[in-house]
Amino acid sequence: QVQLVESGGGLVQAGGSLRLSCTASGFAGSFSDFGPMGWYRQAPGKQRDVVATIARDGSTNYADSVKGRFTISRDGAKNTVYLQMNSLKPEDTAVYYCNGDRNGYTYWGQGTQVTVSS
Repeated sequence: QVQLVESGGGLVQAGGSLRLSCTASGFAGSFSDFGPMGWYRQAPGKQRDVVATIARDGSTNYADSVKGRFTISRDGAKNTVYLQMNSLKPEDTAVYYCNGDRNGYTYWGQGTQVTVSS
């Protein structure tokens, strides 16, 4: 059974950095068989929004609010997708989720809390 597990969240002051990791397990075949993978976030009382996505070929897309501050990457050797977050702002506070498409199904992790204090 495919699982995505996020880690790396926490409490950080505004202007600080965090790196989130999303590690996939329980799948047969290669990590590269995952299609697009992405990071999403959901603040209290708000909908879940896309933060960044990365395609199998490594091409990336970012929400306007994080462009220039966040970087998404994927490491096939570690079955992991990363989200490097720099220059964090209080409005980045949310639960961050990763997802990945595989064999026509979209898998989600359980989420990791990121809190940015002012």
